Amino acid sequence: MTNQLTVTAPEGPPLTEFTREFDAPVEAVFEAFRDPALVRQWLGPHGYDMDLETYDFRTGGRYRYRHRTPDGAEYAFRGVFHTLRDNEFAVQTFEFEGVPDVVSLDRMTFVRLDGGRTRLEGHSMFPSVEARDVMVASGMADGMSQGYDRLDTVVSSVTA
Repeated sequence: MTNQLTVTAPEGPPLTEFTREFDAPVEAVFEAFRDPALVRQWLGPHGYDMDLETYDFRTGGRYRYRHRTPDGAEYAFRGVFHTLRDNEFAVQTFEFEGVPDVVSLDRMTFVRLDGGRTRLEGHSMFPSVEARDVMVASGMADGMSQGYDRLDTVVSSVTA
């Protein structure tokens, strides 16, 4: 895979930063975040089933979903979409229900690149460095990487 996810947790502030490029135009990548049918196809690690209970990708919208592992374990997530600008950025909260009361504020920017490509840049601000470190230790980067690999497949089929 040539488009690798990069996740960093800088020393000091309670945040993580990430970047990932896609061989698809911004409109296709943004649509894969907007359309619940497409979100079901890519969000989360390989082999997990997804129950997308609520997904309203608009300013003021909400979401809640559960991932189920092959052995039956469940992981639920929820949040609010605070501000969306089509094909440009999204600001949302993110809460893993397994660690209640730790809510991050996430911002994703969809950057238009030459050749009809996209770079997704984001950062998540946590309430403390300790909360950030718990999320990082939970395998966050691995789950994100697997989901974005699946997103590559989704946006390839949308643009084909």
